[in-house]
Amino acid sequence: MTTVSALLRDIRHCRLCAEKLPFEPRPVVQFHPSARILIAAQAPGRKVHETGIPFNDASGDRLRAWLGLSREVFYDDRRIAILPMGFCYPGTGKSGDLPPRPECAPAWRETLLSQFEDLQLTLVIGQYAQAYHFPYSKKTLTENVLDWRETWPDRVPLPHPSPRNNRWLKNNPWFAERLLPDLRRRVTEILSDSEE
Repeated sequence: MTTVSALLRDIRHCRLCAEKLPFEPRPVVQFHPSARILIAAQAPGRKVHETGIPFNDASGDRLRAWLGLSREVFYDDRRIAILPMGFCYPGTGKSGDLPPRPECAPAWRETLLSQFEDLQLTLVIGQYAQAYHFPYSKKTLTENVLDWRETWPDRVPLPHPSPRNNRWLKNNPWFAERLLPDLRRRVTEILSDSEE
């Protein structure tokens, strides 16, 4: 655990892309080697940057509803790890938040992923996380999510739960009808097993 503690301390003090960020770096991660579920997200939004708590916004409310999790369980790092592709808020562009900074994942991601002791499910949220976790896929985000059974039960591609994706969710009702019920059952099963 000392190695992990040192690693997390180094991440929280990272300034690798400080000159390219709109605010002082504030890396936001939630990690413990015993976590069985990994949320591989994109990058913190402005509200998350301000609080330092991952998914502490409308996207997080929707994600917790998708998974059927309370805030207490969601923020238990021994159960749920949250590792975005970029740990710091990248700023805002014309159509929303900018992409995760490209320096972050190469610097930290593989080292963190290698620390898991019993990871059973990775939720791959959004196009940038999908590009990393499904590197050989030539599919669009929608195609990846539609074909979610291809990587079930270990990895599940998801759209971003942002309110900006309301149109996507409306245009793809199968997501709520078919994927989410199975995902909730899988999450419940994994977390129930971890309590025994």
